[in-house]
Amino acid sequence: MEITKREIIISVAIAAVMLIVGFFISGKITDMQNDKNAEYQKAVHIEDSELFRYGMDTNVGNAFVYGDLQAVDTVTFDEIGGEYLHVEKIEERYERHEREVTETDSEGKKHTKVEVYYEWEIEDRESKHSENIMFCGIEFPYDKIPYSLDNHIETIKSGREYSWKSGEFVKVRYKYYGTSPKHTGTVYTKLSDGTISYNSRFFKDYTIEQALDSCTHSVANEMFWALWIALTTGAVIGFCYFDNKWLED
Repeated sequence: MEITKREIIISVAIAAVMLIVGFFISGKITDMQNDKNAEYQKAVHIEDSELFRYGMDTNVGNAFVYGDLQAVDTVTFDEIGGEYLHVEKIEERYERHEREVTETDSEGKKHTKVEVYYEWEIEDRESKHSENIMFCGIEFPYDKIPYSLDNHIETIKSGREYSWKSGEFVKVRYKYYGTSPKHTGTVYTKLSDGTISYNSRFFKDYTIEQALDSCTHSVANEMFWALWIALTTGAVIGFCYFDNKWLED
C-alpha cells in the first residue's frame, strides 16, 4: 500500500480533529468527575447507630455510614441448606455442537471435516434474596442496599435429560452461589425522610476513608483516551487503506 503526500497531510488533519474533539470530551468527563468528587467530599461520616438515625430524621443528605449489614430473613435452596443474604442456582447442560475444521495433510492438501464437541451451557437461573436487611441496627427493605457478592457454594450433578437443541440425552448439573448473611463495611447513601436512598452502594470490609478513596478515584479519563486513540488510529489507517484517487485530481 503506497501512501501519498496528500494522504499524509489529510491523515494528520484527521488526527488533529480527533484530538481536538477528544480534549473537549475529556474535559467534560473531568468536570463531571470533579462534581461527583465534590459531592463525596462533602458527605458526612457516621459510625454510630444513633447518629445514623438522627441523620435520617433530620435530612442530613449524602453520607458514608460504617456498620454491620445482615439479613433479617435468610434464604437458601433446600438441597444445599445453609443461610444466605442472596443465593443463586444455575442449571447447566453439556450440549453437543458441531463445527467445520480444515486440516492440511502431509502432502499439503486441505481437508474439511465436521468436528463434534461438547461444552457446558447455562439453561436456567433462579435466585432469591432476603426481603429485609439490618444495617447499623436499623431494618430496611433489601432494595435499599441490594448487596450480593456471590461465592461458589456447591455443584450438584444430576441425571441426563433430553435436550431439544441436540436431540440427545445430555449431562445436567446445578451450580449454587451465595452471599453470607452478615458483613461489615461502609454504605454510601442519602439520608432523608427518615430513611436511606434506594440502591445505596455497600463497600464490603471498607472503612469510611477507604470507601471515599474508592469513590473519588476514577479511571474514566484514562479509559476514554485509550479508546479514543485506538479509534483515531483506526480512522487514519482506514483512510489510507481506501483508494483515494480523488486526491490526485
